[in-house]
Amino acid sequence: MKIRLLIAVTLFLAMMSGLMAQSRRPVLQAERFRHYVDYFNGMEDENIRQAIPNDSSWHWMKRNIPLFECPQQNVEEIYYFRWWTLRKHIKQTPQGFVMTEFLVPRSYADKYNLIASALGHQIYESRWLHDKRYMDENLRVWYRGNEGNPLKRLRFYSSWNMDAIYARYLVNGDAGFLKDMYPDLQADYFSWETEKRAASGLFWQFDVRDAMEETISGGRKEKNERPSINAYMFGNARALSQIAAISGDMDASTRFALKADTIRHLVQARLWNPTHQFFEVRKEKGDTLARVREAIGYLPWYVGLPDSSFNVAWKHVADTNVFCAPFGLTTADRRHPGFRTHGCCKCEWDGPVWPFATSQTLTAMGNVLRNRQQSWVDRRNYFDLFETYVESQYYRGRPYIGEYLDERTGYWLKGDEERSRYYNHSTFNDLVITGIAGLRPRADDVIEVDPLLPSGKWDWFCLDNVLYHGKRITILWDRDGRKYGRGKGLSLWVDGIKKASSPDLGNLKTKL
Repeated sequence: MKIRLLIAVTLFLAMMSGLMAQSRRPVLQAERFRHYVDYFNGMEDENIRQAIPNDSSWHWMKRNIPLFECPQQNVEEIYYFRWWTLRKHIKQTPQGFVMTEFLVPRSYADKYNLIASALGHQIYESRWLHDKRYMDENLRVWYRGNEGNPLKRLRFYSSWNMDAIYARYLVNGDAGFLKDMYPDLQADYFSWETEKRAASGLFWQFDVRDAMEETISGGRKEKNERPSINAYMFGNARALSQIAAISGDMDASTRFALKADTIRHLVQARLWNPTHQFFEVRKEKGDTLARVREAIGYLPWYVGLPDSSFNVAWKHVADTNVFCAPFGLTTADRRHPGFRTHGCCKCEWDGPVWPFATSQTLTAMGNVLRNRQQSWVDRRNYFDLFETYVESQYYRGRPYIGEYLDERTGYWLKGDEERSRYYNHSTFNDLVITGIAGLRPRADDVIEVDPLLPSGKWDWFCLDNVLYHGKRITILWDRDGRKYGRGKGLSLWVDGIKKASSPDLGNLKTKL
């Protein structure tokens, strides 16, 4: 009897050990997605090679990226295409790795062909790479690569670098890097105040230095108070308040929090047009609003600036008469008489669709959907716009990301120019991870998931191999449990152990 009992217990323990081992294995096997990279490599004759050439791209991706699977093939394909593309921009220099915007040299670039206009996007997107040295070294080059000083063109364009650097910390938890960079970031903020703060207390910028030249509202020589730079500076001040606190500088933390509050008040008081129900550019000449809705009017929500009473602006985002065009979100109101009239045939921000702005607007929209009480937009609106963004990233039947495109035809306006190919000027995978799959980075030891995927759209998806706060994270959605065999509904796994679950696409929170 005792022998039979011992055998039964041993078999039970072996079975449970096997189940535990099975549950801790990755859900997704990387080799299942290699065919995408083989296809991308075969799409081109690789004429520009930087630190990680095409023949090393799959090896690099296996070591560095979260894996993603869903039933919508184009979403999955563009997800892997954007990682394959981002990898092209990693460049080895004598001072470390850097990340470029264009693969071809640009006359207005800084050292190593670096351009600051989309650095915030590059930080947000690459924060999910497992090897943090690429962006660590890139940022140190930007802030110290000029004989210990910042590169000369660090502030050539408006930036939300400090906001993005803190957002990156929310993923990797590397407080040491923040503390090391804190003096550089603080000095950068004070330089912005010296160079670009207007008498009103807000910040001004030329549209060209917003990386948005030829706008309806501004000009290359107009010193206007713009929602863009002021949203960025609010985000930077708020981030510096947190970074100062982490660095033990509590007095500075309070000062930066007050700076953020001041910008919030002034943006809402000076840049809101109550007639248009939208944040607009305030023109230096005449101290009047520009009276045109532009995509930058959504940037205050990108950094969580406005009070909920301003959420009415979101009624325009899905309106096909205003911003919602067949091939994406336009950069200006389609009804305005100046729409598509200001372009100089090189860069036109007077209406065409720019991925730079689209990814910002979708990030802002996600913040509204999660954090604000409003009835103007919902998850279906979000997914429809996201899906259009996915569909736009093709050119002549192949995956493509470039500068900007025609809102009616989807034609990439610089698609045949070498400068436009693989333009590293927007985010996409960050939207998949934080938006569709819903991983919400936080500073504490709570992990939160809140997918923006609307109910009834997909029966399953998996985001796997996410490195977050030093843990391996998996997010599973399996409506009936048959796809992955790990239970029905939404589940959150940490290092292969199920930590939380829900029968539907709801909010999950658990301790790491």
